[in-house]
Amino acid sequence: MAAVLPAVALDAKAGRCFIMAKRKLVSVQPQGIPGVVASVAYAEGRRVADIAIEEAGDWSHKPGHVVWIGLHEPSLDLLKQVRAQFGLHELAIEDALKAHQRPKLEQYGEALFVVARTAQMVGGRIAFGETHLFVGRGYVVSVRHGASTSYTPVRERCEAVPAAFSEGEDFILYAILDFIVDNYMPVLETVQAEVEEIEDSVLGAQPSQDQIGRIYQLRRDLLRLRNAAMYPLFRDVSDHIRQVQEEIESLREVLSFAFETSLMTCQAQQTEISRRLAAWAAILAIPTAVAGIYGMNFDVEPELHWKYGYPFVLVVIALVCGWLYWRFRQMRWI
Repeated sequence: MAAVLPAVALDAKAGRCFIMAKRKLVSVQPQGIPGVVASVAYAEGRRVADIAIEEAGDWSHKPGHVVWIGLHEPSLDLLKQVRAQFGLHELAIEDALKAHQRPKLEQYGEALFVVARTAQMVGGRIAFGETHLFVGRGYVVSVRHGASTSYTPVRERCEAVPAAFSEGEDFILYAILDFIVDNYMPVLETVQAEVEEIEDSVLGAQPSQDQIGRIYQLRRDLLRLRNAAMYPLFRDVSDHIRQVQEEIESLREVLSFAFETSLMTCQAQQTEISRRLAAWAAILAIPTAVAGIYGMNFDVEPELHWKYGYPFVLVVIALVCGWLYWRFRQMRWI
């Protein structure tokens, strides 16, 4: 498949044009290849061509060119093709095959291998994914796994500012990491809204078992999100990371307070119930004791042969029980 490119004058400072007025045939990346989202060559910040993976290495070696390949959960064969084009390290290829890495930055010769954690809200839970980045002279390869937003908007924004995009692979790496960090904020906003609802519920009424379980779940997810946020080597992205981490710590403190409050509320309610039971037990102990005494097989007992003895005992029981009830009400045990 071929495409016809018009003449574009590029970067007078460089002293040459990379695309001439003549028509030039370039290879285009076949559509529908599993795992390949985009494979594009750029020159001086402008799109030159959609290229095939087999040609990516040649394009990256051209002066002033940079190749940006986007992959989504690629197969091992596809990663081996990419490795052959850019001479990537075998260990980094093994790491990029599956999402099981912690955030890190490693250097293999002149190339960088960056692992960044992504996050999205899925079904009320924070779902985590990974993005693996291979960055070297003339190329950037991004590999997405799991929960992650497509980087098509990043590519579009980069292409919209050729002057900044002309910085090449450094700017692409910055743009992707900044996009990943910015996507933490909608997750935190969603969690914050739920945390505020839980906090109001905990302070206003007895927390349910589901609420207590949800508090623990959110605290665990926020801890994972905090561990996912690493410090890249870009000042602006680092500022965003610090903001995200501060927000995470704030939410975790609120959840800790809500969790402790729910436990204290449950303990207070249990104490209140114990007091009520003790108060009613004391009240019921009076008639029980009197009935137990008069139920014994003795002929000589107080008021046993007095015709008013039975109502007298009932009145005494009622008075004593009434006084105890009044006393416990004063003590707020009932």
